[in-house]
Amino acid sequence: MLNYTFFDHTADIGVEIFGQTRKELFANASLALKEILFDIPSTEPLRGRKKIITVEGADTTDLLINYLREILYLVNGEGWIVRNAEITRCGSKRLTANLQLEPFDQKKYAIKVELKAVTYHNASVKKEQSGWRAKVIFDV
Repeated sequence: MLNYTFFDHTADIGVEIFGQTRKELFANASLALKEILFDIPSTEPLRGRKKIITVEGADTTDLLINYLREILYLVNGEGWIVRNAEITRCGSKRLTANLQLEPFDQKKYAIKVELKAVTYHNASVKKEQSGWRAKVIFDV
């Protein structure tokens, strides 16, 4: 099963995310966001520190948007790259994630795209027979 795919959206970036479980869906969403933002070889070792975050939402779609917004804030507001995310608890309105953070070093990594926001436009999270599927659009 694919983790995620990108799709064109007028002046924005859309991503469709997949996961066998809700936890896997959210972990794959953070990987998709990392791929949009940075060009990091998969062989690059993990460094930095861990951070546990808890995010809440009115429903699963709102939870996904808030989770991605939290990650985008860590990047834009605090200068971290979220290299990996382990979702330790995930319900329909609350999740806890153990994030592996690395300080952003512009000598080492380049920002591929600067994102302004995670949007609610056409956002969705659905449970399907084959697992979970979500759609998110990022404002460039």
